[in-house]
Amino acid sequence: MGVKRIEIMDTTLRDGEQTSSVSFSASEKLTIAKLLLEELKVDRIEIASARVSEGELQAVKDVTEWALENGYLNSVEVLTFVDKGVSIKWMQEAGAKVQNLLTKGSLNHLTHQLKKTPNQHFKEIKENIVSAKKNGIETNVYLEDWSNGMRNSKDYVYEFLAFLSTQNVARIMLPDTLGVLTTRESYDFIKEIKDTYPDLHFDFHAHNDYDLGVSNAMEGLRAGADGLHLTVNGMGERAGNAPMSSTIAVINDFMPNIKIGVNEKMLYTVSKLVENFSGVMIPANKPIIGANVFTQTAGIHADGDNKNNLYFSDLMPERFGRTRQYALGKSSGKANIQKNLQQLGLQLDDEDLKKVTERIIELGDKKQVVTKEDLPYIISDVLDRTYEEKVKVNSYVLTHSKGLKPSTTVSITIEDETFEVSAQGDGQFDAFMNAIKSVFKRKKMILPNLIDYAVRIPPGSNSDALCETIITWKNTEKEFKTRGLDSDQTVSAIKATEKMLNIIIN
Repeated sequence: MGVKRIEIMDTTLRDGEQTSSVSFSASEKLTIAKLLLEELKVDRIEIASARVSEGELQAVKDVTEWALENGYLNSVEVLTFVDKGVSIKWMQEAGAKVQNLLTKGSLNHLTHQLKKTPNQHFKEIKENIVSAKKNGIETNVYLEDWSNGMRNSKDYVYEFLAFLSTQNVARIMLPDTLGVLTTRESYDFIKEIKDTYPDLHFDFHAHNDYDLGVSNAMEGLRAGADGLHLTVNGMGERAGNAPMSSTIAVINDFMPNIKIGVNEKMLYTVSKLVENFSGVMIPANKPIIGANVFTQTAGIHADGDNKNNLYFSDLMPERFGRTRQYALGKSSGKANIQKNLQQLGLQLDDEDLKKVTERIIELGDKKQVVTKEDLPYIISDVLDRTYEEKVKVNSYVLTHSKGLKPSTTVSITIEDETFEVSAQGDGQFDAFMNAIKSVFKRKKMILPNLIDYAVRIPPGSNSDALCETIITWKNTEKEFKTRGLDSDQTVSAIKATEKMLNIIIN
């Protein structure tokens, strides 16, 4: 069997915009359209439905003006309707040259929605196609509800196809409108049609209601479909459409007889842009484009990657403009941490690596998300302990109530002697310091003055990030700094203070 070139049509800007609560602005539509055609290199894009609104008309004008200047006008398509020429006038005003005419692909839809006979429907479609041609507009035809048509009114579908085979139509588009097809049906229905009309161009438009969108698209191609309709991030009504990223990866890896022009290295970039514009977040575990799909969590996997890439598959992240990550948490081993250190250009000896590993596992047990960017902070915190631990803050209670001064109760051990004290202050940390001062006063020791207090989180972190507090202290001899690390700012300050106490005791 020879290699077959198939068309990929992206309908994110039309069908994808039917995702609940999603509406792209004109400038967003233009930006996405440019990216899809110039960078992702899909063959065609469907960008709007005719007659929707004035804003939609202006958005389509913006895209068609750019497309005309850059040689893409025949790759820009608009959904139209059998409406006695109203959609065609709209197309002319918008400057679009390819219409995707929505027709009825099942007898059920034709009878109960349009209340027309097949011949009445076909006559109006023919008038539309002829009028479009006169106005320089190419026609593709959607058979809405085609999948149910094949199940329940196959004679009607074939009567319709026989009619379309005599018309000036570029493509016949077969949508599984309600996402109800099984993989076997997708293959059988399309093969039957392609065997009957081998010279006609058929696109397959899969939905994902049973999570079969990618599988059905694959079977449609095996059966002979000439094109696929996909959306970025699988956007679309209900459960969405067959997703661009997974479908492209499947074609490239499992269908050697199918050739496509899509640049898979741009899949992630386009997906993130559409995520930002649409406000619909990509699930972390979504194949190819999810945040976690190229992240190894278990230390044994990282160790295997160091030993001849034992846990790699053909889905290499670099294909999609991404890099493999090694998660840091309670499942981390030294291999995971070494991988992250390599990416940061850092090296530790075995003893220090062991200490850092223990600290990361400790943080992971507290359900902290530890990132690569946290590593320098953790290393600094762990390796900063060059003293013998003579002071230990055992436990504390911090309270902060409206209308009352913050207070704390602290249990602290100093050289095998344990104290429990309470104090108030202007803030929780101030209350903690007042409690500590009272203990050191009993021991006739003076604490250094706090002269600077700085807090920072690793770049790119969220509100649950690790927090590093750096406190500068001054006693009669010198200034010195101590650091504390925790997800809670007050706790990180307490840890920095505990280090200070050990330094002055030692």
